[in-house]
Amino acid sequence: MKIGKSESLYSRASKVMVGGVSSPVRAFKAVGGKPRFISRGKGPYIWDEDGNRHIDFVCSWGAIILGHADPRVMSYVRRRTLSGTSFGAPTKDEVLLAERICASVPSIEKVRFVNSGTEATMSAVRAARGYTGRSKVVKFEGCYHGHADLFLAKAGSGLATFDIPASAGVPQGAIGDTVTLPFNDAEAVEAEFRKEGDKIAAVIVEPIAGNMGVVLPKKGFLRSLRESCTDSGAVLVFDEVITGFRVGPGGAQGALKVKPDLTTLGKVIGGGFPVGAYGGKKDIMASVSPEGPVYQAGTLSGNPVAMAAGLKTLELLDAKGYARLERNAKALEEGIREAADREGREMTLNRFGSMLGLFFCGGEVTDFASAKKTDAGAYGRFFWKMLRSGVYLPPSAFETLFVSLAHGDAEVKKTASAAGAALRE
Repeated sequence: MKIGKSESLYSRASKVMVGGVSSPVRAFKAVGGKPRFISRGKGPYIWDEDGNRHIDFVCSWGAIILGHADPRVMSYVRRRTLSGTSFGAPTKDEVLLAERICASVPSIEKVRFVNSGTEATMSAVRAARGYTGRSKVVKFEGCYHGHADLFLAKAGSGLATFDIPASAGVPQGAIGDTVTLPFNDAEAVEAEFRKEGDKIAAVIVEPIAGNMGVVLPKKGFLRSLRESCTDSGAVLVFDEVITGFRVGPGGAQGALKVKPDLTTLGKVIGGGFPVGAYGGKKDIMASVSPEGPVYQAGTLSGNPVAMAAGLKTLELLDAKGYARLERNAKALEEGIREAADREGREMTLNRFGSMLGLFFCGGEVTDFASAKKTDAGAYGRFFWKMLRSGVYLPPSAFETLFVSLAHGDAEVKKTASAAGAALRE
């Protein structure tokens, strides 16, 4: 496998870019070595600058659900781009995408487009605070809601990758009203509401956690959050930046039958372009400017190219597509599990739909504490063996594998075979 061009680019990038990358996990620090620089993607594959082809299970961290460079999306986006890339004004596709989101996601009656998942979650909490007139926010260990100051306390994903409990540069005052509780601990939530219920503006949660690996909610956990928020007048926010349109047309809330007050979206709704959104009940969203006093704005919000890509992507996702995603993701899970059993390796796999989490530890993984029992070193060795076999996995033990509609039987079988060889001591 040739790596010279990627190594050269990384050396150049390190001189002019922080860490040589634009987002920390891309630097491969968690798995060692140097990152691959990607030149193109097609279907389930990506190619690096040295021409090496890899089966891609990162899928732009879940955003690429149809596969790379889907010709139907590319054709629509190309036509849209030739008409202009940004106007700072409303467009038709923006309305069409908003209508599709409102029709699909159970909790969303009105939506506001933004430019990233971080912007969506930050804005949703601001709206909740403005609507309730309260300040406290409850979040959960291992759930990552972006890099806004109030969220950077015991977060998952990137911070877990580098074992950082919080971020420098965040003053205590910014997180003074943030309460962090264990994921899946309904009793801890109920106790917090008994103590501070009249001060809690919002509870924000990944309904299916995707930033400490994949961790599913225990039976009744999300419903208990719903009841606590309803009883106290707090706003329940589901962060579905990852799960929205990834685990089904209605997101996790549609699959799990629990309805929040506000929902944040990203990734899939942009079809691979930068995007975010938040939405929910009309009365809460009416708090947002220009209808209400909660200010939020953005020059590129509702960017016409991202709207076009997202609209076409959602148009192409149907019941058959979700069934195919489920079938292939299940086959991938079973293939890796069988390989681990065959090689006598201790491994826990958590999956929901086309999201799969690998943990190099035994026992159930139900929260951040149990997720951290994974052997990050073993994952790093596994990552490099898989990469050399032509399979590109997330360069962190705390991230999620994503299956796209372009992944087929051949890619699943090759990946399972490669996993068996990689797990062999």
